[in-house]
Amino acid sequence: MPEIAREFFDWRNFFDVMLIGIGIFVLFRTLRRRGTWKIMAGIMVAMSIFLIANFLDLKGIKWIYSNLSNVILIAFIVLFQPELRKIFEQTVSLRRRKFIDPGNELAQMVADGLFSLADLRRGAIIVFPGREPIQEFLSGGYLLGAQPSLPLLMSIFDPHSPGHDGALVVSKGVLERFGVRLPVSESSALSEEYGTRHHAAMGLVEKTDALVFIVSEERGRVSMFHLGKMQKGPNRSQLIKALEAHWKTTFYYPIQFYRGENRWSLFYQAAFSLALAMFFWSTIIVAQIQMVEKVVSVPVEYSTASSELVMVGERERDLQLYLSGTKSTLDALDPSNLSVKVDLSQYGPGTQSLFITSENIRLPEGVKLLETYPSSLQLTLAAIVEQWATITPQLVGSVPENLEISAIEINPHRVKVLSPSTEENEKFISVTTTPIYLDGINKNSKILCKIIAPQIIKPKDGQWPDVEVNILVEKK
Repeated sequence: MPEIAREFFDWRNFFDVMLIGIGIFVLFRTLRRRGTWKIMAGIMVAMSIFLIANFLDLKGIKWIYSNLSNVILIAFIVLFQPELRKIFEQTVSLRRRKFIDPGNELAQMVADGLFSLADLRRGAIIVFPGREPIQEFLSGGYLLGAQPSLPLLMSIFDPHSPGHDGALVVSKGVLERFGVRLPVSESSALSEEYGTRHHAAMGLVEKTDALVFIVSEERGRVSMFHLGKMQKGPNRSQLIKALEAHWKTTFYYPIQFYRGENRWSLFYQAAFSLALAMFFWSTIIVAQIQMVEKVVSVPVEYSTASSELVMVGERERDLQLYLSGTKSTLDALDPSNLSVKVDLSQYGPGTQSLFITSENIRLPEGVKLLETYPSSLQLTLAAIVEQWATITPQLVGSVPENLEISAIEINPHRVKVLSPSTEENEKFISVTTTPIYLDGINKNSKILCKIIAPQIIKPKDGQWPDVEVNILVEKK
């Protein structure tokens, strides 16, 4: 745990935890308003099981999660698309706005109108937008833009009015639109005994922070909807206070309270979100600082300081490195930046056995070399000596059937070279010419060729001479 504490006291990690906590807090309140928080609770339980399985190294659970994680992520985005969209909208709407108080007179007039309509058993829906935009959820209706008055309000919801079945939108103290259609609730927050007006009001307050009042023509009762909740039968005083509080909350306070919710409840939610963020973050850190092993393949680079020695025979081109370190360090390790460097400047002619250690590899900090395969290299160094090399023509194919080769003359037929001194080449060294294709030769021919030699054999004069090959043919 001391490693986790040291990680946490880095200001960037502290800021990281705070941002995660804020995200969880906003997500929780959005899901609570929309009534889908139980689904999220189930997902959190599943995540907790995975985190515990990861901590205890339960391979079966880890295998299931690793194979389903991509599908789960897509399903999460699809399932909570409305909620995620709402979070982004809330992020934009947190900016401070100028407070516009439509006034107590408007609140009293609305209350008078609603209760008068209830007494007459006329259905009505009145919408008061909040911080979040509602236009995308509205359809139909007629633009009005009129100053509010009780007679106008009563006439809008008169059964003979063309828009009496729709909603009236009151924004910034103005009767903005009427006859508007609202989205129907997709949740099970309301029972089927309630009619279309109730479900339409609930549909809007589940998606936005608007305040909606409805009058039921069957019951002759006023109901209030806000933040995904319905309050049955508020009296006149409660209705006025709710309207005035909504106007102040809408334009002034960055966080809204649910009905019956106090500041201590908000504090507990914030504390729980922060604790959950800390648990999530610390679990990731524990997983990242867990010591793991990794095998990588890296190339071998050989270097010799002396120009009088050269490597001969077979040599290893790649080595397998067995490394250990924290999971985060090894995950960030790029094998293409690693190589095994073998310095042969301290060795003389003969066969050498070299053991590979961490000194031959520049490893990042926190990465330890456990083992290499192979653990040692068998290398042979030979001294460079001056020798004669015979030039052999490289003949490809055969001359036409009616001809045969009578003689091949090579000029020069040998060349001075610098070559490693080994038992095999002390007796005989040979180089070849570039290919000579015989099927195109039908008479005596003189052909100029280049020399092809192994890389370890160099010309004594620094440049290979051109070779003249004379091919003499005769008829069979």
